[in-house]
Amino acid sequence: MAEPTAPPRPIAAHGAIGNLATMALVATDGTIDFLCWPDFDSPSIFAALLDPDQGGHFTLAPEIEGARVVQTYLPDTNVLLTQWLGIDAGVQITDLMAGPEEIGHGAACLLRRVHVTKGEVHMRLDCQPRFDYARQQPEVAISAGQAVFSAPGAPALRLYAPVDFTSTEGGASASFTLRAGETIDIVMDQDGDPLLDGQARDALVAEVIKCWRKWAGHSRYKGRWREDVTRSALVLKLMTSRRHGSMVAAATFGLPEVLGGSRNWDYRSTWIRDASFTVYALMRLGYVDEAKAFTRWAADRPSHGPQDGHLKIMYALDGGEVAEEIELDHLAGYAGSTPVRIGNGAATQLQLDIFGALLDAVYLSNKYGEAISHADWLGVCRVVDFVCAHWRRPDAGIWEGREAPREHLHSQLMCWVAVDRAIRLASKRSLTAPFDRWIAARNDISNYIWATFWNKDLGHFVRSKDSTDLDGAMLMMPLVRFIGSTDRQWLATLDAIGEQLGDDALVLRYDRDDGLEGEEGAFAACSFWYVECLARAGRLEQAHENMDKLLAYGNHVGLYAEEFTSKAELLGNFPQAFTHLALISAATYLDSALDGRNNHPWQL
Repeated sequence: MAEPTAPPRPIAAHGAIGNLATMALVATDGTIDFLCWPDFDSPSIFAALLDPDQGGHFTLAPEIEGARVVQTYLPDTNVLLTQWLGIDAGVQITDLMAGPEEIGHGAACLLRRVHVTKGEVHMRLDCQPRFDYARQQPEVAISAGQAVFSAPGAPALRLYAPVDFTSTEGGASASFTLRAGETIDIVMDQDGDPLLDGQARDALVAEVIKCWRKWAGHSRYKGRWREDVTRSALVLKLMTSRRHGSMVAAATFGLPEVLGGSRNWDYRSTWIRDASFTVYALMRLGYVDEAKAFTRWAADRPSHGPQDGHLKIMYALDGGEVAEEIELDHLAGYAGSTPVRIGNGAATQLQLDIFGALLDAVYLSNKYGEAISHADWLGVCRVVDFVCAHWRRPDAGIWEGREAPREHLHSQLMCWVAVDRAIRLASKRSLTAPFDRWIAARNDISNYIWATFWNKDLGHFVRSKDSTDLDGAMLMMPLVRFIGSTDRQWLATLDAIGEQLGDDALVLRYDRDDGLEGEEGAFAACSFWYVECLARAGRLEQAHENMDKLLAYGNHVGLYAEEFTSKAELLGNFPQAFTHLALISAATYLDSALDGRNNHPWQL
């Protein structure tokens, strides 16, 4: 494993902006060092986060000696504000993205508004796009107030602002001075789109802020951690494709789970599991439109034959095939962590748990949203029939290790969920279903789980057939209501997870050789699941303490990656949907429990 190098901008030193088609990461030094354009799964144009020298970046920052830098979101929005506060000068940059729905044309628009609050400020701008995952350096054409970047096969980008641009090798730079009260806008869009004048830009900023606040205002959560829950909801919405209704697991590729190691994956696809859990989290807050859009998207996915199952574990955002996994050898990697990968080889794995995650979301979407159509119900029946026939097949499991397939407790647990939710849905909607066969299968799965995965000698459940170790995914057992949250056999398992996988509030997903190089950190979603399990077990003081610690481990604007280091620093792709949805689930249940509201509104 390579010795890690110190990155110029840590993962945690970023806010995220987006337009429901793609997302940019904005560092606290004013640099956009990650952006795929124009879609989440398009090639990157800025990837300095993965290679400071070759990846490409868009830097915009003042020269204020000794300034304090503060980065926040405008309240209840995904509009980012970065402030430089000096003794004699101050400036703020407002960063946002818009799509054709807001600007009325084009594919995407990035707007960076510079406003001087005090004194006189000298600004420097350096835009160095690198197309096709930094495999192409663009040609640059400079004209009055504009710079156009172009390369074969890539969309031509245009940068415009009331400044004098200077061409650099593959980029454009500018320097300018502003005084207190002065404002200028720097816009990046696709060449050929109509230019936005000052009035149109003002209207755009106001509209984007209004739209985000209107969406955030629909949340029915008013509990203790409202700001954290709202931010997580806004992040999940930010990772949703407005065009397709699908959702990325994270906006990035190649960020490491182990510093200097090779666990560097591409998360810019729609995992059936992650997206289904995201739907569940958003519905808990009152957002049903996202659930409708995703269930319609999922219903349109093709069948793939009995050998693969009726659904693949992940799809491209448009529902197509996930790109083949390849390595970008020309990129140095975050902190020297190589290889940097795009595409995902796990797309061909069998992971039986996805069926339970999907049908749980479908069930809840029907319960709290719109009724399922006849055609979609027939699709559900085909999925359940597949589960009934194949639930005992060895699979790769939830964590996508590169080990040999085996029978996993979590996989069979979620097969039980798939059949159970289909039975419940058919009963509630009076739908035609083979109840006797499905009920028999549900009972068979339940009996098999108890007979196979309960280890009498150890006194707790185990992760897979013939194993003796634990897995953080087992924390889902009471959350999906397979077992009572105060059942003594579950409490023994919960204690074992805390002792063997826990480090105070941080919880590993497993502690074993998974066939990959290096040891990973604590898994953030498992840490929040552990909080919820503690709360459901009645251990409210410990749950409350752990929740507050985990909230303190988020970054300065409340964003989380996939994992934590032993020092609770952020690692992995960022921001991570799985983490934020688990935060919402833990916060909503724990808040209700602390208030003594035992009749939680989201009972099955």
